[in-house]
Amino acid sequence: MATEKTIVKKAPKAKKVEMKAPENTGSFAIIMTGGKQYRVSEGTTLKIEKIAGEHKVGDKLTFDQVLMTGNGAETVLGNPTVKGASVTGELMEIGRNAKVIIYKYKNKSRSGTSRKGHRQPHFKVKISSIK
Repeated sequence: MATEKTIVKKAPKAKKVEMKAPENTGSFAIIMTGGKQYRVSEGTTLKIEKIAGEHKVGDKLTFDQVLMTGNGAETVLGNPTVKGASVTGELMEIGRNAKVIIYKYKNKSRSGTSRKGHRQPHFKVKISSIK
């Protein structure tokens, strides 16, 4: 008489996730630059894509396309932008991101010789004030 073995695997224990309050509950703004939107607050450092024009490290940048502002009690939505609102920041670094390899390959035709690389330029900006 053959004995049957039953293997029972225990379910993994659920990990506890700690919820943290937002670090900066003060004023914030949502700005648009380079076709992308960023949520910023004072002291925030962010990487944005290259901005047109000549810029040097240490320059003051002003972002006029503010889509939304808020301070915890009051939120102002723009239509499409908030009139009179602006965000200023200081240019901290000009650099380029890590290289992205683009490799074209066609299956079953032995053609896979097209290989290119691309490094996207970026600006590192520290937000100094929201008006």
